Amino acid sequence: MVHHHTHEMKAYGGIKLFAGTASPELAGKIADYLNTELCGRDVVLFPNDNLFVKLHGSVRGQDVYVIQTTSRPVHQNLMELLIMLQTLRLDSAARITAVVPYLCYGRSDKKDQPRVPITARLVTDMIEIAGADRYMTFDPHAGQIQGFFSIPGDVLTAFHILIDYVKKELIANLKNPVVLTPDLGFAKKGRNFAARVDAPIAFIEKRRVANDAKAKALTLVGDVHDRDVIVVDDEVDTGGSIVEAVNLIKENGARNIYVTFVHPIFSKNAAEQLSALPVKQFITTDTVPIPPGKKALFGDQLRVLSVAPLLGEVILRAHEGRSVGEMFNE
Repeated sequence: MVHHHTHEMKAYGGIKLFAGTASPELAGKIADYLNTELCGRDVVLFPNDNLFVKLHGSVRGQDVYVIQTTSRPVHQNLMELLIMLQTLRLDSAARITAVVPYLCYGRSDKKDQPRVPITARLVTDMIEIAGADRYMTFDPHAGQIQGFFSIPGDVLTAFHILIDYVKKELIANLKNPVVLTPDLGFAKKGRNFAARVDAPIAFIEKRRVANDAKAKALTLVGDVHDRDVIVVDDEVDTGGSIVEAVNLIKENGARNIYVTFVHPIFSKNAAEQLSALPVKQFITTDTVPIPPGKKALFGDQLRVLSVAPLLGEVILRAHEGRSVGEMFNE
């Protein structure tokens, strides 16, 4: 009796999932979605801070996916990814995909002053040279980073997940909702978000007042008075922009405030500052794991949506050679 799905078999063997040490929970959820196990590997940090990787089994001829986010500790996580890619390449994997939910150095995407590097380009080169044939990532800070890779990839967005949550759980109960972006650089994506949830848009415009780096004039463009506000951003690092935005819209008479963003970087004391704000709910994803201590500060204020089902489905489609765009009606 021939199985009905034999025609789907591709040139590669099965899907082999490997995970670095950066986001074990997310990797586990992706494995669950694909109904498979994470492959065994040793990752050892030697006393001299050198890393060592050893695979428990052969990957010769297989379709391999390495799940490793590159958040803090950035350089250890990045090196771990590179060493893992090279290990798989040297073990004759048929195809290797670097699955990097959050790609580090995304802000270093152009020479915006003399004598500076374009580190995002360096990182993409390193991923290719280490052995990746393809890559997957979420919401890079600048769209042109896609062009830094010479290998094909899937640049995904988690905004579908955030928007679905807002539509299902929030929008019906909001009073005159308005979507707000904390700076003009994000206005275009903010406008798309607003269109999807059928709400008007507002922006905050920042200007340097003096040569002092701190001196900023904030102008609110749009109406938030007596309205519920959904603040939209791609990543929250130090939290400064969000703190400014929330305070400004509160001064302008906003009602309940919700903050949605993809990557919860939470550097320094961002979690402390944000959790103290008059925000009804922070809605983010698990592209970057939030340490338990920081998570605890938010209590019920924080809602973390998982990108695992989306990544799992994209991995499955990539493996079977099917369209990813179809998932989003594209």
